[in-house]
Order: sequence, then C-alpha cells, then structure tokens
Amino acid sequence: MSPPVRFSFDSLPVSRWRNGGGETREIVSWPADELLPAHSGPLPALDDFAWRASIATIDRDGGFSSFPGVDRVITLLEGNGVVLHGANGVAHSLTRTGEPYAFAGEESVTAVLAGGASRDFNIMTRRLDWRASVVRMDHEFILPAVHSGVLYVLAGTWRLGNDDQAKDDKPLAARDGCWWHHLPSPLRLRPLAPESLLLWADISAL
Repeated sequence: MSPPVRFSFDSLPVSRWRNGGGETREIVSWPADELLPAHSGPLPALDDFAWRASIATIDRDGGFSSFPGVDRVITLLEGNGVVLHGANGVAHSLTRTGEPYAFAGEESVTAVLAGGASRDFNIMTRRLDWRASVVRMDHEFILPAVHSGVLYVLAGTWRLGNDDQAKDDKPLAARDGCWWHHLPSPLRLRPLAPESLLLWADISAL
C-alpha cells in the first residue's frame, strides 16, 4: 500500500513512441518485475507492467503500438483530437475533452489528426489481472481503499485528503496529478474552485 505520489505534467520524463508516431510522458508503470503475478507469464521488456499511466502527444497520423493482452483507455486532454480507425473499418472520433474510449491493446488502430497535435491521457492494464475505468469528476468524491489509480486535473484546483490530512498540502491545480497503489484508507477529493474538473482512473485487481 502507498499514499498518493504527486506529479506535474512538466516534471514527467519524455520518450518517443517505439513506432515513432508520437511521444509519451510516463506517469507510472507498475510494478517492478518481481511483483508481477506469477500466472501472468513473461512479457517483453517494453511491456513489463501490470498497469501503466501516461500522457501522449500525437503530432502526426499513424498506427498505435500493439500491446497484446492489455486493455487500454484513452482520453483527450488538449487539442482537436484524433479519429481512430480500426482494422474492422469502424472509426471513433476522439474529439471531446475528458471523454474516455476503451479498446483492446492488440487491436490494429490508426490515428488520424483532427487538426493539429493532440494530447491524451492513457491507461493500460493487463487483462487477466487488472481492470480500469476512467471518469470525469466535477464534485467531491471518495477514493476507495485498496484500489490503485491516477488523478489528472483538467481545470480548477482540488484538495486531496481529509481536512486534517491536507491542510498543509498544496492543492492540485491544472496539469497536476497523483497516482497510488492500494490506498491504505479511503481518501477524499474536494474541488476548491468553480468549474474544477479532473480525470480519475480507478484501477483494481481481478
């Protein structure tokens, strides 16, 4: 179990996609090799995670990398977004900020820019062991104990923790966030400004 680890967008390490079609700022890749569930089997080094959160910048048309056995949720953060084209001919417009779209990591998906570069919030979970949901929140809520997850603030400011826990902490502002693995106890999130908005990725073991 761990308390939330804070981050800001500008502090995240940047790397180019392995297929060269964009860049990623990794928030967290959990866990270390020795903590992976024994029944899940080995993975290639680049896929060595149980769950992963990142922010990607897509600046050109191109295909997504393949992640067999992984479920993905992608949510537009900034820009005009992209249109996602699947191998089955189905297209999905990822053009509304804060609305998640889930798909299987092994699917052949090509992204076509809807007008300029876009930035997206990405959650990946190993299908046999984890599940994730991403929701947009604009009101006070409670993070459940034991679950893992990620928060990313889209607008406004948020207080993390109960009043006695958070009184000395700086509020989370736009482009700030935090992640955690198995909260030791429930934790409250409260908006401090009108029109505050964040994304909450709730991640739980199966």
